[in-house]
Amino acid sequence: MPRTRSLAWSELKIGIVAVAALALATMIILAVGGAAGFSWQRYKLKTRFPDVKGLKSGAVVRVAGVEIGKVSGVEFAGAEVEILMEVRDDMQSRITTDSRASIGSLSLLGEPVIDISPSTSGTPLKDGDSVPAGRAPGQLSDVAESATQSLAQINGLLKDMREGKGTLGKLFTDDDLYKEINRFVISAQEVAATLSNGQGTLGHLINDPAAYNRLNTALNNLQEISGQINAGQGSLGHLLKDDAMARSLTSASANFDQVTGKLNKGEGTMGKLLTDKELYDRFNSLAARVDRLTGDLEKGQGSAGQLLHDKQLYDNMNGAANELRSLLGEIKKDPKKYLNVRVSIF
Repeated sequence: MPRTRSLAWSELKIGIVAVAALALATMIILAVGGAAGFSWQRYKLKTRFPDVKGLKSGAVVRVAGVEIGKVSGVEFAGAEVEILMEVRDDMQSRITTDSRASIGSLSLLGEPVIDISPSTSGTPLKDGDSVPAGRAPGQLSDVAESATQSLAQINGLLKDMREGKGTLGKLFTDDDLYKEINRFVISAQEVAATLSNGQGTLGHLINDPAAYNRLNTALNNLQEISGQINAGQGSLGHLLKDDAMARSLTSASANFDQVTGKLNKGEGTMGKLLTDKELYDRFNSLAARVDRLTGDLEKGQGSAGQLLHDKQLYDNMNGAANELRSLLGEIKKDPKKYLNVRVSIF
């Protein structure tokens, strides 16, 4: 039977050096190629998403765009997918309860990565804690979704236009509206041509220098008048700027308010006339009597009414007045004839 051969020390030494070199090479490769560092320099975090968009183990984990770790596992957790991550422990102060994890990409069409937003507020997450999930702004899917919605709105707008809905749709499909717009354009062209030819008031104003000069002079006069008013000159300027006149107007207004207040309270003759029902009834009764009297006079009732309507009575009174006038004339001519005074003394 064969004899066992003992290893020489030189052979054993070569084996130990080879194993040590292999281990050293492995550690160097891990230190240079792996951004997460060695296993004792990392701690574990996790997060959950409803859709990981093709994320796989080994994907990059970034904080503010800087690679700080790798995805160590992708597992289902109910209706969601749980992502296990290993990140450098020197990032613990930057990953807190206020940080948010989202799925990004290395480039526009690159592989998905985990982006964690850094935060200086909140409590730092410990080994095994979960990073709340968030939504990364400006993702390609968001752009595509927004573009899809915009295209749907444009299609709806084009459909409404083809069906003649809305102002723009009526403009494209309604012949009457087109004719009205065409007439409006023609009318506007005619008006513009009229103005260019100097016809009408506005045309004269545009083309006639004299009309422009008169308008300019009127505007200058108006500006001068407004300046005088602002300076307190003239009656209107005094009215606006004179404090004494303003106080006088205020006093007059106060007096007028006082008078109207007294009238409303029934004070004074005018106030009683406005508010006293008994005085109103008296005036109303007096007016009724005057109406009856004038009615009787118009009907010829009573002496005054007959005097107004009976011509014979008028003629008799006129004749009596004439005879009385004649008698007075004769008495003035010969008073002794008619006035004979006798005085007897006992």
